[in-house]
Amino acid sequence: MSSSLSTIPTPRAFVDLPRLKNNIAAMQSLASTAGVRLRPHAKTHKSPVIARWQVEAGACGICCAKLGEAEVFADAGIADIRLPYPVHPSNAARVVALQDKTRLSIIVDDLGVAAAWSDAMQAAGRRLDVLVKVDVGFHRCGIDPDSPGAVDMIRRVGDLPGIRLQGLLSHAGQGYTAATAAELETVAAREIQILTTLAARAKDRGVDVREVSVGATPTARFITRQKGATEMRPGNYVFFDRTQVGLGAAAVEQTALHIVSTVVSRPAPTRVIFDAGAKTLAADGCRGFTSSPGHGIVFPSLDADRPDPSIVLERLSEEHATARVPADCPLRVGDRVRIVPNHSCVVTNLMDELPLVDGDRIVDRLPVAARGRIW
Repeated sequence: MSSSLSTIPTPRAFVDLPRLKNNIAAMQSLASTAGVRLRPHAKTHKSPVIARWQVEAGACGICCAKLGEAEVFADAGIADIRLPYPVHPSNAARVVALQDKTRLSIIVDDLGVAAAWSDAMQAAGRRLDVLVKVDVGFHRCGIDPDSPGAVDMIRRVGDLPGIRLQGLLSHAGQGYTAATAAELETVAAREIQILTTLAARAKDRGVDVREVSVGATPTARFITRQKGATEMRPGNYVFFDRTQVGLGAAAVEQTALHIVSTVVSRPAPTRVIFDAGAKTLAADGCRGFTSSPGHGIVFPSLDADRPDPSIVLERLSEEHATARVPADCPLRVGDRVRIVPNHSCVVTNLMDELPLVDGDRIVDRLPVAARGRIW
C-alpha cells in the first residue's frame, strides 16, 4: 500500500495531521477563553476518531446532522450528541434506541412537532432533551424571535411531559454571505443578542432557559468579544477550506484537508486537465469577501509553499477538472498538485477513507465511518 503522497493513487483527499491537531487545539482554546462549551459539528469529518480527539481536547460532546450520523458516533462511544436539525417524530423508535447509547438532544421549531415528541416519549417511558431553534436572520429553520407568540411557544414546549427543555439554539448561516469582517462580526453579535434577549423574556415568564447555543465557523472567532452564549458549535474548523480562507476564518496554511490530483491531459497551451472532478471536489462555489472564481486553490506541486492563483479550476465534469493556465505554466502530464477545495464538508462525504499525512508521509488511514449517513 502506498505510503506517500507521491505514490498514492489519485485523485484522493487527505488530511494534514499536524494541522488538524492544531486546529482542534486552537478552537478549544478559544472556547475555553470565552468560557463557553465547545460542541463541534461532526458532519465536517464524519469520523468517530476525530470526534474522540475533540472530546479529549475538551469538547462537551458533538453535533450530528442526521440520525444516521448520530447512530455511527453513538456506536463508537461518543457520550453526548446533539442534532441541531428538525428531526420528525416518525423517527421516535430510532431516537429511543439512541438514548440507550448516548445522551441525545434535538431541536424543535414547531409546537405540533414538539407535542408529537411528547406523546412518543411518554409512550416509551422516556424524556427527550430539546432546544427551541430560533431564526436569527438566516431564514431557514427556527421560530421568529420577534413574533408575539415566541415566548409562549417556548413556555409551552417546556411544559410538555416527556420533554426536557434545555434552552435556545441558532445558526447564523447568513454570515457566509458577509462582505467584510466587520459585517461578519455584526452577524455574530446580533445572533447572541437575539438569543439572550429572547431567553430573558422567557425567564421573565418563568421558563428555565439553561442553554444558549450558537454555531458557525466563520463567526466563531468573535466569541470572546460577546457575552451570553453557553455553547458554540463550529464544525468546519477541523479542516477549514477555501471558503473559510475567503471569510478570514483561517489562513491557507491552516487548511488541513487537501486533494492530491494528477495532470492527465494538456490539450492546449492554456488548458490543463486534472483527474479530480466533481466526484472528488464537489461542485460548491467559494464564498468570501472578494471574488474567488473556480473550484479550489491549486498548489502547483506537492511540496509547493504557496498556491498558484494563475491556475484556475474553471469547470468540473464528473472525473475531470478543466483548468485555465498561462501558456508558460510548467505543468505536464503526470505532474501532481494539491488542491484546497471550496467546501471541505461535502468532499469528506465523497471519501471512503482519509489518509493522515505528516509532510509527504502517510502515517495512518482514517475511515469516514459516517459517510453517506444522510437519513
